[in-house]
Amino acid sequence: MATALVNLYESGPDRFDILILDDDYRPSTGEEFMNPQHKAYFLRKLRAWKDATIEESRATMAQLQVDSLREPDLADRASSETDWAIELRTRDRQRKLIGKIDSAIRRLFDDEFGYCEVSGEPISLARLEARPIATMTLEAQEKHERIERVSRDD
Repeated sequence: MATALVNLYESGPDRFDILILDDDYRPSTGEEFMNPQHKAYFLRKLRAWKDATIEESRATMAQLQVDSLREPDLADRASSETDWAIELRTRDRQRKLIGKIDSAIRRLFDDEFGYCEVSGEPISLARLEARPIATMTLEAQEKHERIERVSRDD
């Protein structure tokens, strides 16, 4: 059984940042919610997501610097500029995502991760697994989106 050491930059009071977890470990509802293993698992997941996002951004930016916008044909140049604009928009979204990942990591160390910022209720493990940067339960998020939609329609 393979294991991975979760030893990432910060150090929390429960020392979940240095726990050794099996690679196939998944939090379960039968365990205490947000115990040190859960925190270590989500810290590892968030750090891996952030690292992959940063690496992808670096690769794209390097490619954009290599590629040239000196196409002689106007249609080719317009197509290239459109591609660049799409890539840059994607990078901006990824920059915002990195900020959300950093915020989730801070919440982990502040013992706020996994709890709804509206109701204080635990966010389901399935939701956190699918979207580890979630800050609200599904119910609170749906209510928030309904209110947002109504105010946008006014």
